[in-house]
Amino acid sequence: MADREKTPPNLRMLQIINALAEHDGRMTIAELTQFLGLPKQTVHRLIASLNQEGYVERQGRFLAPSHVLMNMANGILQKRVTHSTRHSVLTEIAELTGETVNLVMPQEDGMRYVDRVDTNWGFRFLLPIGTHVPFHCTASGKTYMAFMRKDQRKAFVARLTLESFTEQTHISADTLHPELDEIKKRGYAMDDEELYDDMLAIAVPVFDDTQRYCAALAVHGPKSRFGKDKALSVMENLKAASEKISHIMFGS
Repeated sequence: MADREKTPPNLRMLQIINALAEHDGRMTIAELTQFLGLPKQTVHRLIASLNQEGYVERQGRFLAPSHVLMNMANGILQKRVTHSTRHSVLTEIAELTGETVNLVMPQEDGMRYVDRVDTNWGFRFLLPIGTHVPFHCTASGKTYMAFMRKDQRKAFVARLTLESFTEQTHISADTLHPELDEIKKRGYAMDDEELYDDMLAIAVPVFDDTQRYCAALAVHGPKSRFGKDKALSVMENLKAASEKISHIMFGS
């Protein structure tokens, strides 16, 4: 504890942020106090400052990173990556499949497309970089939810508005949760006309060097060209590509 107490206050704030990152983004003050080995009054004071500046927020008795901090983290992650190297991995998959390939990251309001390689076909689904899509009816969004802790996922899904986009969209948590369990077991997710009619997508997770979910690598196209059989035939290639991206981003 003595060494912790000698840490400058500004670095203690970074220790709090790091602790939240290591514990799935939510901790109580009691948990933080025990984890950091700092006096309770010190942790309260630091949390008050972080909350006042908009970097953490209270969720009942828990503390969590705010959208400001999440946006900072995403920005740092994007700048840290050698974009051209990562993009070349997406290009390899686009050439293999002939369809559009995306790297998609979770944000508060949905999954955000951060990189992509478009198909050369004239008939395509246009989802440009920066597009946000829902969690519950996309292959990338379902990989994100599937790799949450069970209790975290249950609370997350309960807060979602399960809006219907097609006849195949999950509009009930009772049907969504079993599929998320299966996605975690098999290591990939599909969107079979759940967001758009006649569109099929397949996605695999990208993990960081501690095996935490970071992003999804996804391919989508019209079912008339990119059906389930074709999607499954490239699934192992997608998993290998996700490992390459993880190595590029985190050196894992």
